[in-house]
Amino acid sequence: MMTSYERFKKMYEHKDADRIPIIDIPWRTTIERWHREGMPEGVSYVDFFGLDKVASISVDNSPRYEVTVIEETEEYIITTTPWGATLKEWKYADSTPEFLDFKIKDMEKWLEAKKRMEPNPDRIPWDYLEKNYKRWREEGYWIQANFWFGFDVTHSWTVGTERLLIALIENPEWCIDMFNHFLDVDIALFEMIWEKGYTFDCISWPDDMGYKNNQFFSVKTYREVLKPVHKKAVDWAHSKGIKVHLHSCGNVMPFIPEFIEIGIDALNPLEVKAGMDPIEIKKEYGDKLVLHGGINAVLWEDIEAIGAEMRRVIPILKESGGYIFSSDHSVPPSVSLENFRYIVELAKELGKY
Repeated sequence: MMTSYERFKKMYEHKDADRIPIIDIPWRTTIERWHREGMPEGVSYVDFFGLDKVASISVDNSPRYEVTVIEETEEYIITTTPWGATLKEWKYADSTPEFLDFKIKDMEKWLEAKKRMEPNPDRIPWDYLEKNYKRWREEGYWIQANFWFGFDVTHSWTVGTERLLIALIENPEWCIDMFNHFLDVDIALFEMIWEKGYTFDCISWPDDMGYKNNQFFSVKTYREVLKPVHKKAVDWAHSKGIKVHLHSCGNVMPFIPEFIEIGIDALNPLEVKAGMDPIEIKKEYGDKLVLHGGINAVLWEDIEAIGAEMRRVIPILKESGGYIFSSDHSVPPSVSLENFRYIVELAKELGKY
């Protein structure tokens, strides 16, 4: 049997492994359900189901605004964040937060925030690295650096969706400055980590640029405003000899040739319910792009439906390597312990080379 590191490495080389890597991210309430259904407390779901091991390193590139609790009830809590956003989160249900307000609303407020975003070593979790890094390498983990920049985190966590979409057209220089500064702080911090000997195997960042059947902005806007920033991240990673993994929810089909042109190595989650077709992507781009995901999460609570879907797509997606198994987003609480166990075992069976 290969280690997780060896499996991922083979996939990025577009070569066969012993089997495809199998990973996923369940919601908090999904984990709670699995505990009720028999998964022991204190045991990682990754170990319990025998999933592949991925370690992540994150840094703090925020303006470090004060975090305060504005309102709290039995059902929800409203807080401010280090990014200056005010958000509402439900305590007993999983969902994306509801963003209520933002501190950064114009270039002036952005420049104030920018001054607070300096790449100091105290933004790095050194104790976490010292405690875990050696074990990750000894146990064959795939290690990824979590970057935090781009359209998605800027509109959702920093300035607000409508404000950023308008700025992409009316004030693109502001957008470019934000995208670049987030990335520059990331690069400076991860350079410090790398120089201390804590190397990693890829960089990954979330940049949702699509929704159902469409994109938030045109290919032209991507090329002019965001693509050069993405390329800077890609070039930095490749200069280290490591891979680049992009997470972009929604339908981003028109952007795929652009991603490939700048050297992005892997794309996730291939959201089927948004209009992505993993098989067509494999046929057209499978020799150039590692595909991660593409298994419709809507079907996971139905054993027969998900089994049929997996048998339809996995044999094609795994051809010549270049595929990482997971849902096309995350594992919702509608998926039982037994269903997930079945899915993992079937993925291991179908994913053998």
